[in-house]
Amino acid sequence: MSADTPTQESPAALVSARHQSSAAGLAYAGGVTPQQAWELFSSGQAHLVDVRSGEERKFVGHVPGSVHVAWATGTSLTRNPRFVRELEAKFPKDAVLLLLCRSGKRSELAAEAAAKAGFRNAFNVLEGFEGDRDADQRRGTQDGWRFHGLPWLQD
Repeated sequence: MSADTPTQESPAALVSARHQSSAAGLAYAGGVTPQQAWELFSSGQAHLVDVRSGEERKFVGHVPGSVHVAWATGTSLTRNPRFVRELEAKFPKDAVLLLLCRSGKRSELAAEAAAKAGFRNAFNVLEGFEGDRDADQRRGTQDGWRFHGLPWLQD
């Protein structure tokens, strides 16, 4: 069966994301919306990997059941040099990974790094957990995981 044909292993949302990724020349498998990510994650078809810092997860909130592998650490968001090794310790290279950050920008970099390391099913969660800033420089008012009312917890 072709990689472009939706199957139990390759849901339509991921096939579409791969097509868009290929057309755009992206270095990773593609992007999915928060709603698609929740559907894939909650049905057990993918792993949700939160790449935000530990501080962001703790103080801003996180998705229950997500796995934390920080792309950057600390309040200065220093790049985590062990990111790929930590990912490799937690997941096989063929796992479907949905990478989530605050706005979808760091998770895109993380998806690129994962793909370069051989994770062929690394997808970026578009919009991120909090979404982009609005005209008043506030997040969560126009897009993102929380804006769409998807499950999350706060410590």
